[in-house]
Amino acid sequence: MSILSQMNHPLVSIVIPCYNQARYLEKTVESVLNSDYKWIEVIIINDGSSDDSLKIARKLSDQNQLVNVFDQENSGVASARNHGIREANGKYILPLDGDDLISTKYISEAVKVFESNPEVKVVYCHAVKFNEQGQKAWKLKPFSRRLLAKDNMIFVAALFRKVDCDAVGGFSEDMKMGREDWEFWIKMLKNGGEVVKLPFVGFQYRLTPSSKRKKTGTNQKKRERIDYLNTKHPEFFERELNGPLRFQRTWSRPYNSLLKWLKIR
Repeated sequence: MSILSQMNHPLVSIVIPCYNQARYLEKTVESVLNSDYKWIEVIIINDGSSDDSLKIARKLSDQNQLVNVFDQENSGVASARNHGIREANGKYILPLDGDDLISTKYISEAVKVFESNPEVKVVYCHAVKFNEQGQKAWKLKPFSRRLLAKDNMIFVAALFRKVDCDAVGGFSEDMKMGREDWEFWIKMLKNGGEVVKLPFVGFQYRLTPSSKRKKTGTNQKKRERIDYLNTKHPEFFERELNGPLRFQRTWSRPYNSLLKWLKIR
């Protein structure tokens, strides 16, 4: 008898913020509904789209009772995710952007991990980036808190317990310079909790001309982001990097250690 057949099938809420992703939304929801784990609900938050996203979301809801749709004024992806999480009934949450895809076994394998180990806070997997021209592996560093202090290796489409999300206040809506998922993982994991990476490709990140990662890659956004993180989590960076996160992130710990040795700070 499988692990899944022995447990009480906890509900998983897939939260899909959507802003002008009408072209891709149906495929995203289809990938979720094709999951081999059937104890799910799909929550689409239309974040003030100006295209047909809301119309398509409502059509999907009319076609399948597992799909729920909420509409809000454009407030940003962090706000939309938090809205969806507030509406969620699931024990576990999976944020999924409105143009990305998951594999059929991603949710079921993640639930097995959570149900077998209460110390696990986050489950994710291998991933690929793709567009109309093809796909390539998304090379991510292994997780450690030391490495998390310098860069993010957990994409936003990872599963976590709703109770752990609520405990840290969800995604920070005032983080307007991008990579709010990085800060979310820092505050969820900085004081402990295990992270498990599943040994298969379970997530596909769509590359589009409007992909947010491209918009938030400027030096100005990077500086704003580093200042924000240092302000919000000074004790975490002190512990892991011996001081604040620096613009040259890889050199943060050696540089901070040198300054302390020289008694400059």
